[in-house]
Amino acid sequence: MGNAQSPAADPRFTSAIRAFSEKELGDLKSLFASLASQSQTDGKYISLSVLKAYSGFKGPLGDRLYDLVTQNRKDQKLTFEDLVIAKGTYEKGTRDEIDEFLYQLCDVNGDGNLVRSDLEAVISEILETISSHKNSEPSSISVFLEAANFTKDNEGSPEKSMSFEDFRNWSHLVPSARKFLTKLLKPSSSGSQVPQLIHQDIDSNMLLLKEEYAWHIGGALSHQELGEWRILYHSSLNGLSFNTFMGNISNAEGPTVLIIKDKEGYIYGGYASQPWEKHADFYGDMKSFLFQLYPKASIYRPTGANNSIQWCGVNFSSDSIPNGIGFGGRANHFNLFISANFDSGHTFTGATFNNPCLSKSNLIYPEVIEYWGVVPKGFQQDKQEGLKGSVLERFKEDRNMLNLVGLANSSN
Repeated sequence: MGNAQSPAADPRFTSAIRAFSEKELGDLKSLFASLASQSQTDGKYISLSVLKAYSGFKGPLGDRLYDLVTQNRKDQKLTFEDLVIAKGTYEKGTRDEIDEFLYQLCDVNGDGNLVRSDLEAVISEILETISSHKNSEPSSISVFLEAANFTKDNEGSPEKSMSFEDFRNWSHLVPSARKFLTKLLKPSSSGSQVPQLIHQDIDSNMLLLKEEYAWHIGGALSHQELGEWRILYHSSLNGLSFNTFMGNISNAEGPTVLIIKDKEGYIYGGYASQPWEKHADFYGDMKSFLFQLYPKASIYRPTGANNSIQWCGVNFSSDSIPNGIGFGGRANHFNLFISANFDSGHTFTGATFNNPCLSKSNLIYPEVIEYWGVVPKGFQQDKQEGLKGSVLERFKEDRNMLNLVGLANSSN
């Protein structure tokens, strides 16, 4: 008479469970128990509707996520083992493993071909989730699609799909999408991925920086830098004046975002991690980057090829030190530059950010210029606490001085 044996554990589960600490595993068990209870399955499984509600996706992306986590069994039974295996890959895997998971996730039809309509559905759901508006405008979706390449031939179809390398390149140009997709199974800790835009004196319809553009730029930033972004200068309100611009930006106490719309209708700009101050040469650090917003949305980070990051020329008389503000490249041949007259500039490709020409042509003529100050999360509170501390220290110092002369407790 043979001995009864329990089914062998899935080797993927055995491997995945080792990646979690005891506390993390306890949190996973609590999460599963909560979602399974909501699913009304006697605590055994997580239903499709509950996982979609948890992830925040009610459309095809939520369906595809469920299929991937349940390993395409189509039995509508997401087990604890499924959750551990998925999160083991999704959160604890190598970058290649995570990217492969996201690549399959974006193939919302699940046919092995990530085509344009798949990516469009993904972008549409993301924008509807991060936006305060119910429906995403087609133009907003298209700018993110324009950054994608579809080079893989599909057998029996004239339509090409994204290769894995195409997907990774797109994720590099649109890091906000990758950042968002890696939060799907842990939304409670993800926080807002869109900064709060503060613009008291300017109608939102006049702003170049829309919610989806702020989300896009924020994809290259830390969570701390997604607090408040305050408008410091807008050419429609302040005029196209370099002097006014420099005066207004002196109020910035942290990083800043420069956005330009030129007369060709192109929108682009740069994130400056350092203040805009007069220099006779390049300065700045590797936290700065360039971006495009329209008609294509892309991020271009420093390559490390050189240190030509920020340029701020003010009242120089030499042609070799052009007056104006810029990013990357070299003097008079910048990756992005606006002259001190604020009526013209240029954009060239270059090694600093490995960016293309940001507009339709190399010469640019600004129509609107916006400038935003980034207020990191907790900055105002730290500043106030620092101010209170400095006042308290001054009070203590003053009291010590009074003690020295015997007047601290005087009633006169």
